[in-house]
Amino acid sequence: QTGGSPQNNTIIAYMAGRQDIMGAYIVDLFISGFYFPGISWSGLLIGIGLGILFGAIWYLPYWTPALARPSSWAIITVSTILTWSAICFIQVPLQSLTTQALNIFWDQTILMRWILLAIIPQILYSGLVQEGSKMVPVVFFWWRKDKKLDPKTGLIAGAVAGLGFGVFEAVWIHNSLFASGWSWNTSVGTTGLIFGLLPFWERFFTVAFHTASSAIAGWGLAKGRGWQFYLIVSFAHALLNYSIVLYTANYLDQLQVSIYVAVLSLITTAVALWLRYNKESRT
Repeated sequence: QTGGSPQNNTIIAYMAGRQDIMGAYIVDLFISGFYFPGISWSGLLIGIGLGILFGAIWYLPYWTPALARPSSWAIITVSTILTWSAICFIQVPLQSLTTQALNIFWDQTILMRWILLAIIPQILYSGLVQEGSKMVPVVFFWWRKDKKLDPKTGLIAGAVAGLGFGVFEAVWIHNSLFASGWSWNTSVGTTGLIFGLLPFWERFFTVAFHTASSAIAGWGLAKGRGWQFYLIVSFAHALLNYSIVLYTANYLDQLQVSIYVAVLSLITTAVALWLRYNKESRT
């Protein structure tokens, strides 16, 4: 799997006229976050371990003792559960309804021909829903503090929220890969080291993006510009997910999609870290 999460790949299938899969898919998608039939214990542990490792690596640049506080773990837990639920029960149905509306006016052939434009609303939903869901516990934390957070605290709270879901999604992708039969011999052995490890490369940088985008939104919330920064990071998130559209339309290959994800994630991380350490931005 490359170029975004499976829920985005399914919307591409929707554009191709497979609306019949959506009802069962929503339920299966939610369950798939917690249940991996056929996966070995070693695969399960490796998938979880890699997700945690990726999270630890990308949390280090933001480092504070925040994770020692129970409130941070509450933010992680709520952010993860809300975001996953919102993807399954809000984002995917909205994308489904939008595609059905488009089908009223244009047939599948036209929609697929113009997929670069026709898919934009569905991709925007992914950014709006996921970034909004990740920020719910941060907004609650901000509200409990009488809407008075210093920007650094807001940024770290956002980073923690994004980190939680980023790690969860990485574990989901990793375990889904192992459950589907991915192994070193069948993947790296047949396609080579670079292409065989592309799904893990992509997840590594996507964890960075989730952490950084929420950190930026948290900083904006603390500065009194919450909705503006929410829209900015939502658009950036949609831009990240647009890579699957470019891949489907044959504008990018798998390696180029992974580079696209890495570059956008690094740019977003650089902005978040600049806000984290720049003295003027912390006041």
